[in-house]
Amino acid sequence: MLSQRPDLLRPLLSPMSKPRRLIYPPIWLVFGLVTIFLLDEYAALVRFTGASGWAVGALAILVGLILLINAGGLFKQAGTDLVPFQDVTALVTEGVYRYTRNPMYLGMALVLLGTALTVGALSALFVPPLFMLIIQLRFVGPEEVMMKEIFGADYDAYCQRVRRWL
Repeated sequence: MLSQRPDLLRPLLSPMSKPRRLIYPPIWLVFGLVTIFLLDEYAALVRFTGASGWAVGALAILVGLILLINAGGLFKQAGTDLVPFQDVTALVTEGVYRYTRNPMYLGMALVLLGTALTVGALSALFVPPLFMLIIQLRFVGPEEVMMKEIFGADYDAYCQRVRRWL
């Protein structure tokens, strides 16, 4: 019963508790990249190749990496932790955070999309949306609850100004 053992259930029920995450977003990115290459090799479904697909894919990878580096640098400047749910000390709203609330996750998704485009396998294009769904459910949603608790009205105002993804 909940009232008998609140000490055991508190980490499960409180959004302020630090959820244990064994697999962090960069690991999900690696899983996605490996999946893309496996799908390309063993289950491509339909192949599309060409210079335009390769160029668009390379551009997506480049933009994704720029987002990751830029957003990570802004976190470092603000003195807040890059690891989700760890030592949140600042609400970063400058730089790329003026355009998207999740530039690091968006950057990872763009790296996956670019990789899928460069390998030219239709099945690989399913990986980026799946990655975004996993990140939304495991990280973005819980992070938003935590940020609202920590920063209150400032975070609400930020959410009104800036979209979650794009």
